[in-house]
Amino acid sequence: MSGLIAGASLLAGGIAAAQDYPAKTITIVVPFSAGGGVDNIARLLAEQLRTTFKQTIVIDNKPGASGMLGAQAVVKAAPDGYTLLLGSAGETAINPFVYKGRMQYAPEKDLAPITLVTRVPNVLVANPSLPVKNVEELIAYAKKNPGKLSYATSGVGNPQHLNGELFNSLAGIQMNHILYKGSAGQLVDVAGGNVDLSFVSMAGATPFIKGGRLKALAVTSAKRASFAPDIPTIAEYKPMAAYNLDNWFGLFAPAKTPADVQQKLNTAVTQALRDPGLAKKLSDQGGEPAPMTIDQFRSFIKAESVQYGRIVEAAKITPEN
Repeated sequence: MSGLIAGASLLAGGIAAAQDYPAKTITIVVPFSAGGGVDNIARLLAEQLRTTFKQTIVIDNKPGASGMLGAQAVVKAAPDGYTLLLGSAGETAINPFVYKGRMQYAPEKDLAPITLVTRVPNVLVANPSLPVKNVEELIAYAKKNPGKLSYATSGVGNPQHLNGELFNSLAGIQMNHILYKGSAGQLVDVAGGNVDLSFVSMAGATPFIKGGRLKALAVTSAKRASFAPDIPTIAEYKPMAAYNLDNWFGLFAPAKTPADVQQKLNTAVTQALRDPGLAKKLSDQGGEPAPMTIDQFRSFIKAESVQYGRIVEAAKITPEN
């Protein structure tokens, strides 16, 4: 009997906690350095949620290990909704395929998906001297010059890298992957002619494109981006019609966070993303607001993971390459 009473007491306490949530400061862990794309999106979201929840929301940057240090910190946190992860596709869906046997958490078991926040298509940019104007001409040039073209990205196994390997696979070509530690260096080297191409966020590329130092060939999303409607998609070239690979950022909680708390978070973030002011700010960061229900987000991650796994396996991507 005492066990039943204790269990009922815990259940009642959990319900009360969910009803009172949030009653104190919420921390959103960003698994990358301050000032980057993920950090900027987290801070924009936090600003909106402070108004909704009437609580302090702080950003805690925990960079390292391709985003896995920050994600692991959230996995280990108390499952009460007060420590959250603003995660990217990398540490929540791609890394299990790249870092097989090396990860200390399993995203699908240890993290509760709350909602997708934004989808961020990358843009394929080229040095202005490269004699191509579009995807069709790029593929033709690559086939006439096998092994000559190179593309820069900011990390092994991140969405930019997968963009390049998916392009190679569907086009039947082989561009060489050149790894950089950040987007600034890769863009400077493409503009300088040291590398031919790059898959990179629109926010990073826009100053170079407007300044004539890079030319934009296509975006990586299935549809043209609302903030760059004049740039075609890779998929618009019919032989590449299956091409669709964005980066994306979503909110996660520790796996055992109460369902009512998860739903409160989902509702609040969905409401925030419908705010025209926040939508405009996300657009300025190269993102499309994309709120989902919890179930929709879970299904989305599973579907994305299938594609990521296929690309990683086909390209034989490991932490070393």
